[in-house]
Amino acid sequence: MYLDYWQLAAMPFDPGSADGAFYFPGEAHEGALSKLLYAVRQGRAAAALAGPSGVGKTLLMNRLAAALEADGVRLAHVVFPEMSSRDLLAYLAERLGAPAVSASPTGTIEESVRRLEALAKANAGSGERQLVVIDEAHLLEDCGALETLRLITNFRSGSAAAFTLLLVGQMGLLSAVSRKPTLDERLDVKTLLRAFTADETAAYVRHRLTAAGATRDLFSAEALRQLHVLTGGYARRIDRLCDLALVVGFAEQKPQVGPVELNAVHRELVAVGT
Repeated sequence: MYLDYWQLAAMPFDPGSADGAFYFPGEAHEGALSKLLYAVRQGRAAAALAGPSGVGKTLLMNRLAAALEADGVRLAHVVFPEMSSRDLLAYLAERLGAPAVSASPTGTIEESVRRLEALAKANAGSGERQLVVIDEAHLLEDCGALETLRLITNFRSGSAAAFTLLLVGQMGLLSAVSRKPTLDERLDVKTLLRAFTADETAAYVRHRLTAAGATRDLFSAEALRQLHVLTGGYARRIDRLCDLALVVGFAEQKPQVGPVELNAVHRELVAVGT
């Protein structure tokens, strides 16, 4: 609704356009991506990515998946991990394309484990790699699935792990894993994803606007400083606040978004959320 007014070719803060040219290579995100790519490509057994909600973990997972797809790595992504051990292993065996081991599949834990063992042996001959991503992994401690997931780190494909297990979750994930020493010792890579600094927040906004076709600064320098104060540097909060600030600026026919517009939108969002 405001594209023509701000002379933009696309919505700059649409969550669905956070990849490709809109992706901002923040220091923390690029560092985490490098570590996770290393873990998978070197055949490490397990890794963990933790960070607060809204900091960009999902975006990072999309970048990781795209990079590994080019390597021929097969990915099984579990978005709702709170399932029984039986169902979780059966789901992973199916998503990873593990071969059937019986004429009449029963979906038992033993059958799923045998299927994964058969896949590990096949991987040893073909050199294929698999990545198992468990989203919202901080929720797994209560349902006992962390111990189940540890099982898949036992499978070997030659000298490397047959599958790389990647646990993704909020900050409580690392504490939960530390209470499972047998799993914790398998985590070859642990990385934290932090929020943007004040400078990164400003650079992020300018990058997204440029990718959307902006040819001038649509947010004042004062507005960008205030934006970091209001959002804490969390990408999801930045996107929401900037998008609505552009709507307000358009409605009020402002030549540029300033701190007044940002504060007004933030007060409204806080009021709605209470």
